[in-house]
Amino acid sequence: MNLRTIRTRLRGAAALALLPLLALTACGSGDTGGAVPVGAQGSPAPTDDPVAAVREVDSVAALLPADVRKAGTLRVGSSIGFPPGAYYPNGTDKAPAGQDIDLADAVAKVLGVKLERQDASFETILPALGSGKYDFGTGNFGVTSERLKTIDFVTYINDGQGFAVKQGNTALKSKITDLTQLCGLTIGTGAGTTFEATLTAQKGVCAKAGRKPYDVKVYSENAATLTALQQGRIDVIMSTINGLRYQASQPASQTTFLGEFHRLDVGFAFKKGSPLTKAFQAAVNELIKDGAYARILTKWGTAASAIDTSRINPAEHR
Repeated sequence: MNLRTIRTRLRGAAALALLPLLALTACGSGDTGGAVPVGAQGSPAPTDDPVAAVREVDSVAALLPADVRKAGTLRVGSSIGFPPGAYYPNGTDKAPAGQDIDLADAVAKVLGVKLERQDASFETILPALGSGKYDFGTGNFGVTSERLKTIDFVTYINDGQGFAVKQGNTALKSKITDLTQLCGLTIGTGAGTTFEATLTAQKGVCAKAGRKPYDVKVYSENAATLTALQQGRIDVIMSTINGLRYQASQPASQTTFLGEFHRLDVGFAFKKGSPLTKAFQAAVNELIKDGAYARILTKWGTAASAIDTSRINPAEHR
């Protein structure tokens, strides 16, 4: 084996070693309009702290149920997995960071409560809301018609579904606008996500077009999805727009972002009929009004996915 071959293999091994640090997940939308994402899984988070200046707003806090105000805490089930939404910049024994973390913390400050954050895998959070394990959940949960049957949402950003491929991929060279473009390919995505639901529901489109069906491989760990892409076991990843754009900006990921497929509102998730939704909606709107919301999104490079006002249970985008 010559020196050039050894160096090439070492570079490849180093890139694969970085894959777990660049993983992402969940469900969500809008184009970030060229905003440059910041930080990276396993590297320092931005140092500015727009949440520090947020204060309790009595009129908003008064919307909370009396027992919640008395207890002073809310339990949140958090899916921590990818920048810029939520990730561990300094290891899992340290505090998580990201857009979702900052927004949840800011809402809690407006409401005058503390958060008891419990890490959970993405696919387990929504079912656990109904059992009362958590008061609400975060994880870039997209608002869909199916989820609205059992879950209440308070929106805080507009994100959505997109695709990415390995750099140099020749099977897919342009934005995915129709799932028939995926016929004959293998798509990797996260368990329990809107991506899995979309791909499963539309799996018959290839047969109708007289083409070979696409195959879907579901992964619980996001690093595994990216590793599968780099090793050629899948052809394309379907995940969040902001997450995939972020990932493609990191050289070690060696991915190319193929653009937006379907927009979705993203929100805090609650059990159906939760008495917390009006207070959370008012808190998000307070953050929008006083500018803290914009500062948080700017910090994480997602300002182009901002919403003008928070809504409770909006219809799914069509």
